[in-house]
Amino acid sequence: MTQQIWDKFCERFKVNETCVPLFATSDGAVQLRMVGRDGRQVLMRSEECDIRILAETDLLVADWKTGIHKYDGMIYMMGWMEDTFIPLYIGKTESLGKSDGNLSANIKNLHSDRSKFARWGDGYQYHIGDLSACVLGHENKQTIKYAAWAKCLFSHGTQLRRPVYFWAKAWDASQVGVWEEYGPTSLAFLEYLLIGVAGKTYQELLNREGMARYLTHVEDGNCN
Repeated sequence: MTQQIWDKFCERFKVNETCVPLFATSDGAVQLRMVGRDGRQVLMRSEECDIRILAETDLLVADWKTGIHKYDGMIYMMGWMEDTFIPLYIGKTESLGKSDGNLSANIKNLHSDRSKFARWGDGYQYHIGDLSACVLGHENKQTIKYAAWAKCLFSHGTQLRRPVYFWAKAWDASQVGVWEEYGPTSLAFLEYLLIGVAGKTYQELLNREGMARYLTHVEDGNCN
């Protein structure tokens, strides 16, 4: 059942057709770039990935500036691609920050600052920065979460086990999410539902937050 739900969501939003390579690679190895004043090395996102993130977050910034608030933020997925998209990680970045009504720092000034970059930034405490710390051995910066990412994605050094893809979409809360019976779905609820459905369908999923609680609800057909 959950496989059908997942496949239908991917078909509706053309995930296979619109996902892009996450990393810039050469012969299957991820290329590196230098960042920061200390010139530390990090894994390089692909140009297509950067373009996708900028395109989707530009929609969020423009929406915030007009005060319309059509979009809640951006939903994103990292995964492998076969006949359907195999999710490895599902997350979100919201339009609004912690302060009331302010634009989130995660999507602010992304054309000039890639340190946060809608959660995919080069800085520590962001996906690329922390994954790079584990893959490249940054001293005292390695975490259990991203060590698991590194083991899943890489065979040795910066060599990928298989190509890794990235999908993202600015999320309009009037859109119907993965569980169609619920109708219009907020970004926060969409993330929760996607993790639950994907976690029930794919053992490769690296998300761990809230998984046990959610899967019980999925089995019962009750996602409240």
